Amino acid sequence: MGIWQKRVSALICFPALFALAACGGETAEAPAEIAENSESAELPEIPVMGPERTILAFGDSLFAGYGLEPGQSYPAKLENALRRQGINAVMVNAGISGDTSSAGLERLEFTLDSQDTKPDLFILELGGNDLLRGISPEETRANFDAMLTELNSRDIPVLIMGMRAPPNYGPEYQAEFDAIYAEMAEKYDTAIIPFWLNDIYEDTNLFQRDRIHPTEEGIEALVASTLDEVAAAIPQEEDPQEEDAEAG
Repeated sequence: MGIWQKRVSALICFPALFALAACGGETAEAPAEIAENSESAELPEIPVMGPERTILAFGDSLFAGYGLEPGQSYPAKLENALRRQGINAVMVNAGISGDTSSAGLERLEFTLDSQDTKPDLFILELGGNDLLRGISPEETRANFDAMLTELNSRDIPVLIMGMRAPPNYGPEYQAEFDAIYAEMAEKYDTAIIPFWLNDIYEDTNLFQRDRIHPTEEGIEALVASTLDEVAAAIPQEEDPQEEDAEAG
């Protein structure tokens, strides 16, 4: 994996989305590099079956594991949960705190080119920081369109993690922003979780002190609520050994 330049990034903040405290003016320094499977390497060995499935988790601080210990991020715990289901999943955590859809677009090609093999599934989780910075839905939509065009050209299956705009942004902005995810999923025929934080956003106990980023328990709840949809999005291929046996 390449080493990213260090960025000073704003925290994701969804003022009314979580019905929680507003985001302060503090900034968080993003990790200097993305280490392939660095978090999940610390997870205990779990028996798995079938061919390896590489999943590239591409997002912001909600994937990077802001405020959590190594191994507690959503991608790390998702890998563990998938392996417990017998899926030979290997997660690559490409989450960068503070990333907007524009920043994601800038690093997309490099991230893909840096992989040893083409991902079996690409999980796209961005947009929250676009809200924080007041970026227009038109710009966010254009960035998603460009990212999905690139992924489509490489024939990489995608799962979109949808977000929602808070009501205080106004009904027009809210409608335009919320529509982006479903529109992109339909246009590019991708899997989608309409609002992937749906099962935890009302429970303040599942968020850190900033009331923005999930605690470890919050991450575990997110994994539990999205596991089936992620598993369903992973393309199913026969194990080469099974194919050889059938041919014989």
